Amino acid sequence: MPYSSTHKAKTRARIVEAARILFNIHGFHGVTIDMVMAEAGLTRGGFYSHFATKEDLFGAAVSSFLMGRGAQWRHEAGINAMNPDSEAARQMIQSYLSDAHLGAVQDQCPMIALPSDVARASPEVRDAFQRLLTAMVGLLQGSLLQQNAPDARQKAMAMAALCVGGMVLARTLPDSDLAAEIRAAAFAEATAMTEEPAQ
Repeated sequence: MPYSSTHKAKTRARIVEAARILFNIHGFHGVTIDMVMAEAGLTRGGFYSHFATKEDLFGAAVSSFLMGRGAQWRHEAGINAMNPDSEAARQMIQSYLSDAHLGAVQDQCPMIALPSDVARASPEVRDAFQRLLTAMVGLLQGSLLQQNAPDARQKAMAMAALCVGGMVLARTLPDSDLAAEIRAAAFAEATAMTEEPAQ
């Protein structure tokens, strides 16, 4: 008896989530298809029913973050991504630059965990990465617009750059005083941009 479309979709989602975690921990080149399928509790033979190549899986794993673990992070931070209020930018910065996000390597945003791998990947993977960045900038910009902030888009892009850049550097320098200083500086500068303009 053939599997239902629901079963196939659930199996694919298991593979993508297993891959997302493994790519975050080991990077693209440190992960094999066998590792992914073992993590998902499946046999290697089933991989090609869902993906043509590991690169295809990589793109799916990067894409999955926005509405998967990323959505959980936003929910836990009290952020409504569909209708960000004036506090959403501050909440996003605080959550993104948090100790919890830095420490949860397997659950980190791909923009922190995988930028070098993505830069060398296919256009489809880079497009998935760009969608993450665009969504982050859009959320921050939407929050700033609730305050009638001047130059909301420019500020949102700067905030995103500070958040992602601060965390990339902190991840590369674990347990370093410099990493802590960089993250603190990124937090201070990004949150300063969320201050409502004087009336």
